[in-house]
Amino acid sequence: MSSLIQNCIIKKNTTNVPIWIMRQAGRYLPEFRKIRKENPDFIELCLNKNLTPQITLQPLKRFDLDAAIIFSDILMLPYALNQKVEFKKGIGPILGDLEIEKLSDINEKEFYNKLKPVYEAINIVSKDKMLKNKDMIGFVGAPWTILVYMVYKKSPKEVKNINDLLFNKIKKDKIDILISIIVKFLKMHIKNQVDNGATIIQIFDSWAGLVNGDFAMDNYIYKPTYELVDYAKKLGVPIICFPRGTKKYKEYCKIVKPDVISIDYEIDPVVIAKEIDIPIQGGLDPKILLSDKDKLKKEVIKYLEIFKNHSYIFNLGHGIMPNTEPDMLDYLVKLVKDFK
Repeated sequence: MSSLIQNCIIKKNTTNVPIWIMRQAGRYLPEFRKIRKENPDFIELCLNKNLTPQITLQPLKRFDLDAAIIFSDILMLPYALNQKVEFKKGIGPILGDLEIEKLSDINEKEFYNKLKPVYEAINIVSKDKMLKNKDMIGFVGAPWTILVYMVYKKSPKEVKNINDLLFNKIKKDKIDILISIIVKFLKMHIKNQVDNGATIIQIFDSWAGLVNGDFAMDNYIYKPTYELVDYAKKLGVPIICFPRGTKKYKEYCKIVKPDVISIDYEIDPVVIAKEIDIPIQGGLDPKILLSDKDKLKKEVIKYLEIFKNHSYIFNLGHGIMPNTEPDMLDYLVKLVKDFK
């Protein structure tokens, strides 16, 4: 028996809506917070092949979810490229200086060894009995988003101008070099996850919304992401893309050709349902989980009705918030599972 998600993606099944939640393994669960308190170094925790599988499976022990997603981070990529990465409470990720010239010296074996615990954790989880008829989701950051973090060295939450973000910090010709290096190692990262049991890959382009204009969209979003999607498809796994914040979902799907497009909560789902014919994922505002069950039910049913005749994977339009009550997620999952 194949998984509900695979049925949705490959067979375009619309009868039973599968569900998993972005960032489902982690910060909102008390059992995770206990582990986190004892392991303050986030990168080291992601590289703990004993604790990572445990954290990855925690939400599946509580909720009837249709996939596990490995507890990791998109910034494991710059870490494996020898850029310092640390997470500071209340601030977020802080990256060290970038030495582009040295990146070409990193070989595949060195890269693999730095991330080996991640791949071992995926292998362990993929063989767990809890994943029977469920998917093991691996993931990477999109080339653009990885580039942003490596150059800007922190979250660009306050940035509104692409020139302030990048071009005042790095010459344009160096951007092309850096993107090609990032794509090369992202392909390795994808392959290593698939080789160890990942049955789906999601590509997170967290800062796609910062890019506008045909040249920038083509060179920083479409072309490098398509290269990853095409590569991953040849490995035989479905690819979900999440270009958060973009207003060009239709064009994105046409050019990048993902198997599934994941939408954020600022886009009109009615428009998406009309314009896009591939399977769709997500959309619900994570803040709804901070309200009450009546409001949550109303919003959940709205998305389920909109996509009732469309291949649809229920998810949020961004990661679940840290102050979400697990009981609210449990209620959400049951609403989806009971929907007819």
